[in-house]
Amino acid sequence: MNANDATLKKLRGFLLAIFVIGLLGAGAELLLIGHTEDSRQWIPLVLMLLSLLVLGWYIAARSHASLRAFQGVTILFVLSGFAGLFLHYQGNVQFELEMYPSLQGLELFKKAIKGTTPPTLAPGTMIMLGLLGLAYSYRHPVFVKTTGKNQTITEK
Repeated sequence: MNANDATLKKLRGFLLAIFVIGLLGAGAELLLIGHTEDSRQWIPLVLMLLSLLVLGWYIAARSHASLRAFQGVTILFVLSGFAGLFLHYQGNVQFELEMYPSLQGLELFKKAIKGTTPPTLAPGTMIMLGLLGLAYSYRHPVFVKTTGKNQTITEK
């Protein structure tokens, strides 16, 4: 293993540690605030649990399929984060319009984006975690086939 490979291995380790710490912290926060009122609110919690299960599979097997599954789950993190941003924003627009029915345009947008019930930008955490997971798995050695002196990235 050369110096670059060792550095990349350490960086991957840090990325995975940050992912898991962020995952546990965000999951605990969602549970503590009662983010379980309807089925849509369970989506980030289910994805977090699924990512831990897939990571367990990857740690046990170190297989191409398990890391591809992890990539798939982290893509779902990103998608759920954008959906959450939209849903939180819509909830805040409705709340602001109940409080101030004549509000519209830029003023409505400003109030809704700053909203705290629910916090509009909180789902960005799912986007960040998803991107961390994707960065961890990007060109991961498990996807590399060694053929003599040549290495090729396998993409399926």
